[in-house]
Amino acid sequence: MKRLIIFSGTLLLAAAVFAFNIVSPLWKIGDKYNVSFSSNEVGGIFKVFKGTINFDEANLAVSNFDVTVDVASIQTGNALQNKHAKSDEWFDAAKYPVIHYVSKKIVKAGAGYQVTGDLEIHGVKKEFTIPFNFVKKGAGATFAGTFKVNRNDFHIGKPGGDVSDVIKVEIAVPVTK
Repeated sequence: MKRLIIFSGTLLLAAAVFAFNIVSPLWKIGDKYNVSFSSNEVGGIFKVFKGTINFDEANLAVSNFDVTVDVASIQTGNALQNKHAKSDEWFDAAKYPVIHYVSKKIVKAGAGYQVTGDLEIHGVKKEFTIPFNFVKKGAGATFAGTFKVNRNDFHIGKPGGDVSDVIKVEIAVPVTK
C-alpha cells in the first residue's frame, strides 16, 4: 500500500511538473499598440484592442492568441466617416461590437511566424492566416504584422463602390511578461 501511495504521489508530481512546463508565457498587452487599416480611399485606426496572448518561441504548440478589437473605437480622422463606418451599412457596431480572432495554430515561417485561426467580423467567421514577427527587447517584446483583408468576405459595405475591396491592416502590439 505504501508503494502505491508513493508511486501515485510521484506520478502526480510528474504530471504537475509536465503541466507547468507546457503552459506558454502569458504576455500582457501594452498601452501603445497600433491597429491601423488603409486603402487608396480611406484609412484609420481602431483605438481599443484587448485579449490574451500566450506565446513561447520554443513551444509554439502551446502558444495561442484570443484578441478583440472594439468596432466602435474606429477613428478615420473624419467624424462623418466614423459614424458611417459604425452604421449598419458597414461594420454595424451596434449588432457586431467586436472583431474577434482566436488562433488554432502558430508556426515558424522564415524569419517570422504565421498564426492561423478564426477571424470573425460582422458576424462572419472565417479561417484566416496572419504573418507576424516577434521581436524581444529587454523585458518586453513586440508582435507586428501586416496583412490584407477582403471586406467582401465579411460582408462589410457593398462590393465595389468608393472603397477598395481589399484593405491593408497593420498591427503592432507591445507586450510585457
